[in-house]
Amino acid sequence: MFDTIDAVLLARIQFAFTVSFHFLFPAFTIGLASFLAVLNALWLWSGKQKYLDLFRYWVKIFALAFAMGVVSGIVMSYQFGTNWSVFSDKAGPVIGAPMAYEVLSAFFLEAGFLGIMLFGRDRVGPGLHMAATAMVAFGTFLSAFWILSVNSWMHTPAGFAIDPETQQFVPTDFWQVIFNPSFPYRLAHTVTAAYLTTAFIVGGVGAFHLLRHRRRGEHPTPATRTMFSMAMWMAAIVAPVQIFLGDLHGLNTLEHQPAKVMAMEGHYESHPEGAPLYLFGIPNDAEQRLDYAFGIPKLSSLILKHDLDAPLAGLDTIPDEDQPPVGIVFWSFRVMVALGFAMLGLGLWSLWARWRGRLYDMPWLHRAAVTMGPSGLIAVLAGWITTEVGRQPFTVYGLLRTADSAAPLEAPAVGASLIAFIVVYFAVFGAGTYYILRLMAHSPSSREPRLKDSSEGPVRAAGLTPGRQGHQPGE
Repeated sequence: MFDTIDAVLLARIQFAFTVSFHFLFPAFTIGLASFLAVLNALWLWSGKQKYLDLFRYWVKIFALAFAMGVVSGIVMSYQFGTNWSVFSDKAGPVIGAPMAYEVLSAFFLEAGFLGIMLFGRDRVGPGLHMAATAMVAFGTFLSAFWILSVNSWMHTPAGFAIDPETQQFVPTDFWQVIFNPSFPYRLAHTVTAAYLTTAFIVGGVGAFHLLRHRRRGEHPTPATRTMFSMAMWMAAIVAPVQIFLGDLHGLNTLEHQPAKVMAMEGHYESHPEGAPLYLFGIPNDAEQRLDYAFGIPKLSSLILKHDLDAPLAGLDTIPDEDQPPVGIVFWSFRVMVALGFAMLGLGLWSLWARWRGRLYDMPWLHRAAVTMGPSGLIAVLAGWITTEVGRQPFTVYGLLRTADSAAPLEAPAVGASLIAFIVVYFAVFGAGTYYILRLMAHSPSSREPRLKDSSEGPVRAAGLTPGRQGHQPGE
């Protein structure tokens, strides 16, 4: 069945599929871990039960999402050795250390304190429990730090030399490898996107329960109102910051990866006297033109060069074999930008409702928040597609082509594993996602029950653990 399909294309599809599944979970848990740390701190500071209820409500969801993120991430590591062994051999001396540090520092930090955060509130005291919760939040950020450093190096390689005998990339300056030219912009943009993703999921869940309480003629719980309010504050404050960071990231990309920006803008032709911003069009790679183009004259030059008449080069200056696939990059970029401005609009709407004193009594705002609940997940996927497809046809930009990075596998072997991944992923992670949605479907209650561990019963098949007989719940 796969004999007529390119093995490299199948390997790319397989990695895109697994990384897309995986990326959804860290994009949620990075922000959710920080949200839990804030809730815990607010409860310790104020003693208000609603913050503890929200913590107990969302920590269950965090535990599931974190577990699915870990499992889905392990699979990608194996693909470096199976489908992309040539890339691993050539780039391993550079990217191997940061990826190892991600495990040794970030993952161990998360895993080491996760148990205390989930089950240790009544065992270690409030101070240590708060410290553990903060360490889990910091660990999620640190994980993003190392992974984005590796990914950014593939886009803007620095601090390396190429061994003339093995053709391997070898590090010459470790700090330049980590803090490569695009890394600060990617880190800020991606982490902020994760916070927005969490804010809109939390806000969507809160809005859902506000609508449900309104339909039933019930008063929403303090935890539900607080959840929605905090999410809308985050949307109103962070959405404009994210748009600003996206602009800085775009300018950095124009400097180091101009072909990607040309694809994002749909600029097949150079514009020596100011380039238009195309709002719509159908990219035609075969004819090297944008069909049915509709745009605003010179606005792209104003955005990218801050000058209406600034010249912008087009893809006609890039050899055909070095051009990214414009159609995918063009539309994924527009999906990301459109969702970003929709987030900004919802945040401003919530400010107006708050000013009117109707934040909890405006059904259309709540319906919009429910609709926008998954918008962050869609936006980060669209941004990731823009970034990664826009780097093609290279894995290490300008230096190592994707076609030269794949393992010498036959298409049927890659295709069979791709089918297996699709079946297993939809079964396993579909079930996990369904259970998360079930947890979200019930409103946070007063005196929300905490996570339960096995300390109230046998923890070994042989019976009670020695020394634990007579242990009472809550001790």
